[in-house]
Amino acid sequence: MAPQLAWIGLGNMGRGMCKNLVEKGDLDKPLIIFNRTTKRATDLQAKLPKGKSTVVEELGEGIAKADIIFTCLGDDQAITDTISTAVKGDVKGKLFVDCSTVHPDTTTKLCKIVEEHGAHFVACPVFGAPAMAEGGQLVCVLAGQKSLVDKVKPYCKGVMGRAEINFSDQVPSKATHLKIIGNTFVLNMVETLSEGHALAEKSGLGSENLHSFIEAMFPGPYTAYSGRLMGGDYYKRDEPLFGVDLARKDAKHALSLANACGVKMRDVEVADSHLAEVQKVQGSNGDIASIYGAVRKESGLKYEV
Repeated sequence: MAPQLAWIGLGNMGRGMCKNLVEKGDLDKPLIIFNRTTKRATDLQAKLPKGKSTVVEELGEGIAKADIIFTCLGDDQAITDTISTAVKGDVKGKLFVDCSTVHPDTTTKLCKIVEEHGAHFVACPVFGAPAMAEGGQLVCVLAGQKSLVDKVKPYCKGVMGRAEINFSDQVPSKATHLKIIGNTFVLNMVETLSEGHALAEKSGLGSENLHSFIEAMFPGPYTAYSGRLMGGDYYKRDEPLFGVDLARKDAKHALSLANACGVKMRDVEVADSHLAEVQKVQGSNGDIASIYGAVRKESGLKYEV
């Protein structure tokens, strides 16, 4: 018999992942959905196929009914609090699958908490923007005991993601370790694009001409982010795609890893300084793409395009 699944956390990424679990996960029982703000859960449920999901208002209720619990929370404190609350009930034999982007040390801590209460743990952070979560095009990184990872794989490639990176029989923290380092590539990409566009505008080349080069040489994320910068998407959104607070959290974790082993990440330091400026200008509504506004301001241009 197929396991009962539960999903906890409906941020920008969680909503799309949850949607694809329901629509493509071949579930024989309605997906249990919990979010701290219940309205967000009921709003999502209204958009899902009828009878394929059920919303619970109490975390403990969802945990008690589930065999496999997926979590996707915004930061280390939020997921730690959630897991600590979840294990207050009887969780023996249950499998927790955490998709949150957190420090590897946090993953190790979560795994220990879960296992001390007789449950099991797999880390499954994902690479990709909210649009990729919505379209089931994420890259899932799986780490943990192979027999446990195998229970999670049916919900990754072809359901929530287009590909998976399998770290079976490696400690769960390896997955979030990769995720944190991987996210510096995104951060550095946005920093490079921002500086390039600012230089193109001020030196007389023009952003459109630079964008033509980016389209030809770097199709995919570079081109998508370049378009976002040029169109002013970074300051026009009601809700950021990759919030500045979360981006700085990831940068902090990367710099922590680097400092612990004597590596310098100068690009990340520069990008983080620009994110700090974004927070001053836009507060928590700022986006990772808002680095462009900070670079423009630093270059003597208007923050907005």
